[in-house]
Amino acid sequence: MSVAALLSQLVSFYETLIIAYIIMSWIRPTDGLIGDIYRVLGTITEPWLGIFRRFIPPIGMIDVSPIVALIALRIIANALIRLFVSL
Repeated sequence: MSVAALLSQLVSFYETLIIAYIIMSWIRPTDGLIGDIYRVLGTITEPWLGIFRRFIPPIGMIDVSPIVALIALRIIANALIRLFVSL
């Protein structure tokens, strides 16, 4: 497996974690196994999402920063993948 393919797989997995965290945030689980999963996902994804939350305010009750974070992650990943493929 090439570095570009591995990076692509890792970014796709991280995007999935972000989407799962966003969906779970709509119900805000607090206890039990689901609550633990939610907290772990938050620990993993909040460092990236927090960057965008500092600069992009919510629009009413809707937080659009995760959408921008996912787009930025994909742009950066595509640039890095092209870089590794060209080497």
